[in-house]
Amino acid sequence: MVDTFITAVMHRARAILIVSAVLLVAAGALGVGAISRLQSGGFDDPSSESAHAATVLANELGRPTANLVLLVTAPEGSTVDAPAVARIGRSAAARLDAEPGIDLVADYWSAPPSAAGGLRGTSGRTALIVAHVEGDEDDYRERIATLQPAFTTTSPEGVTVQTGGVAQTITDLTTQVKKDFAIAEALAIPVTLLLLVAVFGSVVAGLLPMLVGVYAMVGTLAVLRVLTSVTDVSIFSLNLTTALGLGLGIDYALLVVNRFREQLQAGDDVESALRATLHTAGRTVAYSAVTVAVALGALLAFPMYFLRSFAYAGIAVTLLTAGVSLVVLPAALRLLGHRAAHRRFGTPTRYAAAGLWSRVATVVMRRPILCAAPVVVLLGVLAAPLVGVSFGLPDDRAIPVSHSQGRAVAEVARADFTSRESEAITVVFPEGVRDGADRPTLAAYGASLSVLPSVSRVDTPVGTYVRGIRVAEPRPGLQSDSAAAVLIVPDVEVYSQAAQDLVAAVRRAEAPADRLVGGPTARFVDVNAAIADRLLLVGGLIGLTTFVVIFFFTGSLVLPVKALLTNAATIAAVLGVMVWMFQDGHGSGLLGFTPMPLSVSIPPLMFCLAFGLSMDYEVFLLGRIKEARDGGLDDSAAVAAGLGSTGRIVTAAAALMSVTFLAFATSKVSFIQMLGLGCALAILLDATLVRGVLVPALMRLMGRWNWWAPGPLVRLHARIAPAPESGFVHVARGSEPGEVSPPKTDQGPAPSMAHATF
Repeated sequence: MVDTFITAVMHRARAILIVSAVLLVAAGALGVGAISRLQSGGFDDPSSESAHAATVLANELGRPTANLVLLVTAPEGSTVDAPAVARIGRSAAARLDAEPGIDLVADYWSAPPSAAGGLRGTSGRTALIVAHVEGDEDDYRERIATLQPAFTTTSPEGVTVQTGGVAQTITDLTTQVKKDFAIAEALAIPVTLLLLVAVFGSVVAGLLPMLVGVYAMVGTLAVLRVLTSVTDVSIFSLNLTTALGLGLGIDYALLVVNRFREQLQAGDDVESALRATLHTAGRTVAYSAVTVAVALGALLAFPMYFLRSFAYAGIAVTLLTAGVSLVVLPAALRLLGHRAAHRRFGTPTRYAAAGLWSRVATVVMRRPILCAAPVVVLLGVLAAPLVGVSFGLPDDRAIPVSHSQGRAVAEVARADFTSRESEAITVVFPEGVRDGADRPTLAAYGASLSVLPSVSRVDTPVGTYVRGIRVAEPRPGLQSDSAAAVLIVPDVEVYSQAAQDLVAAVRRAEAPADRLVGGPTARFVDVNAAIADRLLLVGGLIGLTTFVVIFFFTGSLVLPVKALLTNAATIAAVLGVMVWMFQDGHGSGLLGFTPMPLSVSIPPLMFCLAFGLSMDYEVFLLGRIKEARDGGLDDSAAVAAGLGSTGRIVTAAAALMSVTFLAFATSKVSFIQMLGLGCALAILLDATLVRGVLVPALMRLMGRWNWWAPGPLVRLHARIAPAPESGFVHVARGSEPGEVSPPKTDQGPAPSMAHATF
């Protein structure tokens, strides 16, 4: 079947290229509208208790969550109670209330005394108008586009009005991500192309990996465009589409093109070289693509569409890249022939005995423990900051003040308002509340909540309570014929441990009826729980699938375990560095981000992405080691041969892929910066210290046991995934560069423990 496929590619190369060009144009036409349909949110669990509470609050009580704020600031020397400031504030509130699709929640000048204090800044110069914009994030962007210029004003008296809130922040983030996406592409694509030409020494050969990446990116945009018609897709998936499309395109094309050139320079004709390339490098690409796609596909287990969107984009771009590398690229090589080998990349063979990476492997295997120990210690030191990690949800602080009016307003609110009206914990009674002799009354319930730590006040349908004392009249707007609500206004940061403890205390407290607890802090608690509940499933799925894939690739049960352990160590080190930077603030001045708790969605995303990319290079290396071993070399020589033949390719591929991820470090959105820097660091660590030191050291320590598998699995592997016929050649020690010696034929291949039963 594989030979039939290869024959079809070689004999229909021109037709394949024509059809692929037509499909590329069609995908481009379909995908061009994808960006405008992507969403900026998706960080919440839609099935959580807090999500249900928000729905009941909006639908049954007409009290949707406030997502728009007008900040009114009095001039120096005045207060918001001054007649001129009050007039402007009331006018802005009235105009906002008259806007279609806007529900006015509260404003300082008309709020009851019990609530007005929370809408007035401690300086006396600032006050808030709080409202709700109806619709989804697309509606937010459309409304903010008209509301921001209409309400951002400075009066002749010096009174300023600014728009802020969640709707403004989402709009700012969306706008910034689109700008960052364009800048990253403008940086990554030309720089990568120049490096590819330098690596290959040929414009034609250098263009091939870039074309593979472009095919994958355009095709993925078309896939995302189709998905937006049936589900929400995050705009942040664009970043992965570009980085992974270019990165894997370079990886796979480097592997295929370099192997094709090796075969040509070893004396094969074009058809024989292409056939050998697809049997070896093509097989590696297929296994690698499955591993990466599975790692990213595990994100589908999470309920947040922010994470699911990366799975959609990741699976699409990985499979498309592999498909183009195995069909379109070989067709192009068939037509280019020897022009693809105009200049050599490195040596013309799979193993140069005097090569740098081969010498590194030899040195490491002479003293495996001595060489591996410093690397293990370094990875441990890099991972150490993980001990103090804390998490949050993305908010206005993800974008600099200079790039976001929503951030500027939020900074004033954090500094000048002690009562956090927009961060209230909501207790919703979906079926209303009826007093009962065996249950506390609603009044007693509100009073009991008001004495909990970190509570500023509690608003209920029967009154407002502060420290157990009723201080204001009933709030009829908190009760309807079908539902009721209690609002708990905290006096601590929304994602702080004190706020999380308050949510837990409210959920434990005895209530007068069945209730749902919501609000921003409850959302965060629920998202944490949703991710934590699925981490074991996701880790198990990735581990099991990777284990199976590498077993079928190598026939060994030991090598998958080693690969999982080394990749886990790399990812732990990377996450530790991200905590040190983005949470503790090291480098914040240089990169322009605000130190804050890590976005709770980013570590699992980075884990899946970095794991898949690390396993990509693992497959590259193991494929060549196994090929060398099957070709007759002993275990140590095979490791040196494998590292020698892939070292330059993996190093070049890692450097080029890092460029695409580092381009996103130019983003003004902090968690995109973190994703780009983290993935680039994971790639570089993996391609150097892990592949260059840890892998050969562990391979040397395990010896022939690297290839162990029990008899039944050996037979299963031989039946389902037989190894391709080895085309391995190597440079004999002392040969001239370019002089190729075949493996010895006077003795059989070295005994393989993958073909023995223990």
